Amino acid sequence: MRLGIPSWVLVVLVGGCSTYGPSQQMIGQDRNALVARLGPPTAELAQGQETRLEYARGPYGRHTYFITLDHEGRVKRWEQVLHPAQFQKIVPGMTKAEVLNIIGQSFEVSLLGRNRGEVWSYRYETPLCVWFQIEFSQEGVIRSAGDGIPPECLGRRWSAGL
Repeated sequence: MRLGIPSWVLVVLVGGCSTYGPSQQMIGQDRNALVARLGPPTAELAQGQETRLEYARGPYGRHTYFITLDHEGRVKRWEQVLHPAQFQKIVPGMTKAEVLNIIGQSFEVSLLGRNRGEVWSYRYETPLCVWFQIEFSQEGVIRSAGDGIPPECLGRRWSAGL
């Protein structure tokens, strides 16, 4: 009796993983090739002669990729923006538009009671059971930002000591 995973399953699994995020091999490819590989972007922003495509891998994904296309529509560079160095740029007084420009959209939005605003939550790569959260006022301005404990981690000792 032969145990193991059939080869066609491995091909599907490996092929599926390659479409999650960009790679250095994509540098120089045109927009059509990029979209064929990664799918449609979750957001797009014109920045002068360049275009930035956002690939948010939520709601439970821990990555958001910003891919910059040059004036000819070819991949110039890419970066993964959900990490502490980017989060440190998020400060009280910023607007939602400024946050979207730094770390992209959140797939976890909670409304605050009595119409006081909302909280955006971002999962990211960390050994701790935390996520980054931003509290916005009703006017769309940041009141506070920092790590919080996601619901699935409440009561766990190893969360972060928060």
